[in-house]
Amino acid sequence: MGTGRSAAASGFHVPPEEGHHQRTFMQWPVSRRVHPDPVFLDMAQATIANIANAISEFEPVTMLAAASDHRRARRKLSAAVELWDIPTEDLWCRDAGPIFVVDGKGGLAVSHIRFNGWGRKQVHVRDGRVAETVAGRLGLPLLPTGLQGEAGGVEQDGHGLLIAHESSWVNDNRNPGQSRDEIEKRLLAAYGADRMIWSKGVWAEDITDYHIDSLARFTGPGRVLINLPDAPVPGDPFHNAALETHDTLVAAGLKVEVIPEPVKRRVKSVDFVASYANYYVCNGGVIAAEFGDPQADAVARDTLGRHYPGREVITLHVDPLGEMGGGIHCATQQMPAT
Repeated sequence: MGTGRSAAASGFHVPPEEGHHQRTFMQWPVSRRVHPDPVFLDMAQATIANIANAISEFEPVTMLAAASDHRRARRKLSAAVELWDIPTEDLWCRDAGPIFVVDGKGGLAVSHIRFNGWGRKQVHVRDGRVAETVAGRLGLPLLPTGLQGEAGGVEQDGHGLLIAHESSWVNDNRNPGQSRDEIEKRLLAAYGADRMIWSKGVWAEDITDYHIDSLARFTGPGRVLINLPDAPVPGDPFHNAALETHDTLVAAGLKVEVIPEPVKRRVKSVDFVASYANYYVCNGGVIAAEFGDPQADAVARDTLGRHYPGREVITLHVDPLGEMGGGIHCATQQMPAT
């Protein structure tokens, strides 16, 4: 049910991701148009199941999938993972799933940024309906934003501050005709925030137009972890943009700590996303990636442990997600406690 009013206008905001969750939502990948190789699709499903099973040790997990896909999904999923009959194509619940907002009085709603397949780059007939379908099943208000895009394209600290790359938002493949100022106003209203830091990003070099959540993440108010190469390659657009984002965040007065990228990794492809920053925080745990570089993996694990004291850091082999351009955070969406 739509209200016609934004999250901010309705008294709602997105709380910190590290706050207490009711559950985690995920999506089951099934589309052969997206994943034509059945062997790789099976690997992707196994990876998603491993992530869901790991999170289910800490909090409830709901996997979204068409009823016809439940039997096969159940073979890989822990009995603790609940299946809902909500059809999906791909696994990126951070982007297609619902953005939950709270009002501090026990209220919950969904702030609706419309998913359009990362600027119409991928089929999204089912995934484009996921957020509103979940809201309907839960009986939650659907609050409009006037935006097309993805939650992975904006990072928020839950205390009024957003960071984003312009390339994921100020882009005619998502929000044609809207200026950066107009988009910023709508994002602040969608998240119930009051301040935003922009960096340029990278246009048209990857499917996401360089989502911020594969580079920089808030670990608390004014505190950021950023994933950078030890030896940036001159002329590499992502390295250049990453360094620019780092400098922008430091200049804005944030406390920024660097996690070095892995050097020795299992997948050598230049398109592979090897991001330690793309982790997920759940109740009592942090679910993160390891890439086969013992030294870098250990540094990342120890760094996450320092930033999230009292939580168990679990590292998983999730290389198929990196081959698709994403990571663990991209595949999850938290439903906060009210």
